[in-house]
Amino acid sequence: MEIFSIIMLLFLIFSAIAVSAMKDLLGSIIVFMVYSLIMAILWQQLEAPDLAVTEAAVGAGITTVLLIVTLKSVRGLKK
Repeated sequence: MEIFSIIMLLFLIFSAIAVSAMKDLLGSIIVFMVYSLIMAILWQQLEAPDLAVTEAAVGAGITTVLLIVTLKSVRGLKK
């Protein structure tokens, strides 16, 4: 399982850099959701299921929905 954790950490670093480097706001939100899901997987690997569920629900779920709604309300998302 150690190799899996290393691969997940590399994906985590890549997604963190990609979020800050992207110019498209919707794409940046989607990559941020992927970042949160990878964090949830890593919390599960560290045997912290309570943190994994919280990260998946809040980080990937609620935060992503709120960011997309905000982006749409400020007319950043084309119809």
